[in-house]
Amino acid sequence: MSTTPSAPTAGARSAHRKATALAFAAAVGGFLFGFDSSVINGAVNAIEGQFSLHPSVTGFVVAVALLGCALGAWAGGRLADRWGRTRVMVLGSILFFVSSILSAVAFSAWDLGIWRFMAGVGIGIASVIAPAYIAEIAPAAMRGRLGSLQQLAITVGIFAALLSDQILAESAGGAANVLWLGWEAWRWMFLVAVVPAAVYGILALRIPESPRYLAANGRDDEARAVLASVLGPDEDVDDRLVQIHRSIAIDEANAAQASLRGNTLGLKPIVWVGILLSVFQQFVGINVIFYYSTTLWQAVGFDESQAFLVSTITAVTNVVVTFIAIALIDKVGRRPLLLVGSAGMTVSLGLMAIAFTQATGTGEDISLSGPWGVTALVCANAFVVFFGASWGPLVWVLLGEMFPNRIRAAALGVAAAMQWIANFAITMSFPPMLSAFGASVPYLMYACFAALSFFFVLTKVRETKGMELEDMGEESHTTT
Repeated sequence: MSTTPSAPTAGARSAHRKATALAFAAAVGGFLFGFDSSVINGAVNAIEGQFSLHPSVTGFVVAVALLGCALGAWAGGRLADRWGRTRVMVLGSILFFVSSILSAVAFSAWDLGIWRFMAGVGIGIASVIAPAYIAEIAPAAMRGRLGSLQQLAITVGIFAALLSDQILAESAGGAANVLWLGWEAWRWMFLVAVVPAAVYGILALRIPESPRYLAANGRDDEARAVLASVLGPDEDVDDRLVQIHRSIAIDEANAAQASLRGNTLGLKPIVWVGILLSVFQQFVGINVIFYYSTTLWQAVGFDESQAFLVSTITAVTNVVVTFIAIALIDKVGRRPLLLVGSAGMTVSLGLMAIAFTQATGTGEDISLSGPWGVTALVCANAFVVFFGASWGPLVWVLLGEMFPNRIRAAALGVAAAMQWIANFAITMSFPPMLSAFGASVPYLMYACFAALSFFFVLTKVRETKGMELEDMGEESHTTT
């Protein structure tokens, strides 16, 4: 009697391990996303000096990748519906690989900008495909945890980029100095990215296609095999395939509704929920902490090398707290974590804004003394903790699962594209705001957006914990 139930349990565990392995493989795109978007940080000063760039040109070279990300995210969702998820992953890996080599051999700011834009397109594609694929292969009971792997991979990628930049720069005695083969260290910083890009491409060629894409294209035997491998013997694979086909048939019968267009400012309400989730994730200012953290830490009294170390510690903190979200998301749910995160970010950002009212100096040359410096330091890391345990991973999980099947990839692409545009706006606006108003005003603005995000989640975002993707509908996610 005791042996009878053990067999399906073992089979289910094996299937869950398979689903986890596939999710990890897809999430390598998130690693590239984090690595490639952050790797330029260690090269900025060397590039500016080597090409004799005006600071505004340098800023554009850094930020132009974000515009490429927006294009890649917008196009990636549509290509995924036509070509399949794994083929688009391969395209993203090729763009990563090629742009890394071309960035390393750049001879001027303008061609480096082009290659950074190309890298951005690859990042944008990865930002869309990974959450969509993970949501479509994951069992409902563990979809939140597996979806969170995307953000975990992003944070690990950011940390890996910072670490590799530091190792290469220190090995050469500075990012602008020659390291190997007559190449400066900053060129090797870009070239290192070819390794994870190649790994991503190889994995994308080896993992199975999404069962929903296979079923939609009449490849039922392949879809059944994939479902059986990730659901296990405790689930009725044929029944799940029937559900998928039923949803596909409904989509075809309502083809006019496959468009993202609707009556709310030209888009369906659920698409606006996705867009606003994406925008709020960036408008709380998380990337200001990572892109301009050295300035912040020097302001509170650290020298340059100490500031880099503290920035690295912050990146590690971001990785560690993502595990909190992974542990809680399928137990507590999406909405409670988002609400706690919004409240925590509002308080920590508000206290940072108050602390910086006591700063002396202007622009980037500011300083905080005494308890105000400690307050800013503690609150900045508290902000990273609240973001990393909630809005960081959960937005990607929701974007991967919240949309109806008929518009999932396209809507995810639009929402992710808006996320990159919001990222670009925050990244480009912080330096002039810092120069004109000091640090207090931008941090107060981010605190206001964090407060608004709380009320947005409270009134417009519905729980998706435990729901099958076939049951997702517009009415399931927004209040009336």
